[in-house]
Amino acid sequence: MRVLIVDDQALVRAGFRKILETDPAITDVREAANGTEALSESARRTPDVVVMDIRMPEMDGLEATRRLVANDPTARVLILTTFNLDGYVYEALRAGASGFMLRDGPPEQLLEAVRVIAAGDALLSPAVTRAVITEFARGPGVRLELAAALDLLTAREREVLDLVTLGLSNDEIASRLVVSRTTIKTHVASLLLKLGCRDRVQLVIFAYESGTTKPGTDGTISA
Repeated sequence: MRVLIVDDQALVRAGFRKILETDPAITDVREAANGTEALSESARRTPDVVVMDIRMPEMDGLEATRRLVANDPTARVLILTTFNLDGYVYEALRAGASGFMLRDGPPEQLLEAVRVIAAGDALLSPAVTRAVITEFARGPGVRLELAAALDLLTAREREVLDLVTLGLSNDEIASRLVVSRTTIKTHVASLLLKLGCRDRVQLVIFAYESGTTKPGTDGTISA
């Protein structure tokens, strides 16, 4: 597994590198000090996961994420964030980020987040979901061209989409609907294909922007 750490603070990069290098599955850890360097390094090495800070000089993490995903739709970006920056969370998701983690989280959280995202899944906690709801409520609202795509979904797929939007895992959804995990994986795969989404994070964004999920004034979800 190849990982690229993008942060403008050298001490932060060194700390993350030390943590990542404890995992024998991570064989190559590189560093970049801003988005511009991240694009150059990614073009040379094609990392499996990019661990990206948001606020950096020259090019910030949001723009770097947009360009990485535009250049390679399979790019996997883990955003480092603090939740006093909720406005950035929604934009980073729309840019193509695959997950978030707190900058001051424990070392094992970083390792687990990198593993999850490298495996092709998305890291979307209920806390991040609430941040997205809050920001969506301030935004332009429903995009009608996306709402039409909902007609492609079965009743069960709509139900699964609602539960994905709540931040539930496949196991949690399977338990809620009293079906197997394999069945839920099949429904999620179908949702990704029908709605043209790259991962669960993008499914959540689609749900808000299509109007199938509506943010409440108290930060709750109405599906």
